[in-house]
Amino acid sequence: MSQGKSLMILVAGPYRSGTGDDPVKIEANVKAMTSASLRIYRMGHLPVMGEWYALPLIEEAGSKEIGDEAFNEIFHPVAIRLIDHCDAVLRIGGPSAGADEMVNTGKARGKRIFFKEEEIPAP
Repeated sequence: MSQGKSLMILVAGPYRSGTGDDPVKIEANVKAMTSASLRIYRMGHLPVMGEWYALPLIEEAGSKEIGDEAFNEIFHPVAIRLIDHCDAVLRIGGPSAGADEMVNTGKARGKRIFFKEEEIPAP
């Protein structure tokens, strides 16, 4: 049996949604995405999160707080650009306009969309 292709999968979930910008709640959201990323990696795929790219750039751009001009310039646009390099999007977690935007952008660009890790095929 031949092995299929390993997929690069963008993990999209809530970052700020429902947190009131509480750093502890934001950290819990990031942890949920990171945990999903590790499981995807162990399945044989390459997970990626927009936060891994955006947060260092946001810091370098001089952002002082979540939602300021530097944050908004980079945070979602990085993930949107990243979708072009991915094969699929995995949507996790609760309500999130940003994560929904990643799903809609992925659909528009012909990417595979998963809503459960169990939907992801083995490579």
